[in-house]
Amino acid sequence: MDKIEIPENETVPLDAIAAGVVGIRILFVNVFAVAGESGWTLIDAGLSGSAKRIQAWAAEHFGSSRPNAIVLTHAHFDHVGAIDHLLHDWDDVPVYAHSEELPYVTGARLYPPPDPSVGGGLMARMASAYPRAPIDLGSRIGTLRADASIPEMPGWRWIHTPGHTAGHVSLFRDIDRTVIVGDAFCTTKQESFFAVATQRPELHGPPAYFTTDWDAARESVRRLAALAPAFIAPGHGQPMAGPETTRALTELAARFDEVAKPEQGRYVEKPKRA
Repeated sequence: MDKIEIPENETVPLDAIAAGVVGIRILFVNVFAVAGESGWTLIDAGLSGSAKRIQAWAAEHFGSSRPNAIVLTHAHFDHVGAIDHLLHDWDDVPVYAHSEELPYVTGARLYPPPDPSVGGGLMARMASAYPRAPIDLGSRIGTLRADASIPEMPGWRWIHTPGHTAGHVSLFRDIDRTVIVGDAFCTTKQESFFAVATQRPELHGPPAYFTTDWDAARESVRRLAALAPAFIAPGHGQPMAGPETTRALTELAARFDEVAKPEQGRYVEKPKRA
């Protein structure tokens, strides 16, 4: 287990997001679980020090059963931080990521440096201190299927939503238009410590300090908006639902360069695509 564990009072349950979808916020990042007839799947693995919190939350919902799989929207430090410790206990659970994300989960490549110059608040100014080293899952990591299906998640499909990272994916369920967006966009202004602390629900672009290709990020938001999602489960911020949310996402997609893309930053004019 991690030497430093995140205390229970730094977690918030995110219940009844959509049918079979529950989540937990740990400090400033969300982890989700999707349940079905054949079991449940964990989406992302939170911050370092959160394995105990994730396992306790999972036990409340699913008893002693292990997940069928862990699906990673991407591999930034706040989405994979507990995975080593989770896999120590769940030693037969497969992990899946997009092929373009594999270098960052096999120890092959560092992520591009974060960019504190994008502005927006304290979370952005501290970005230089955020870890960007890869993890190495070795043979435990598998590639998401080319046909976009996820066998452990019947009824769901993955959608390549690059921009925040090259191999970023979101997950979509057509039957009720539920989307788990990862960091393709947020429902809080993730650059601002105040916004993160208050969790006022409002749509924003992806966390700017770690987004390396703004043209791709814009197209990814437009791709998700075209699906007219009715239920949104973000990596950062509160889950949102309803017609107003759908309309707000459409507006974000239409005005992305105006309201989401920073005015300055190392990747604003020179995107890093690999």
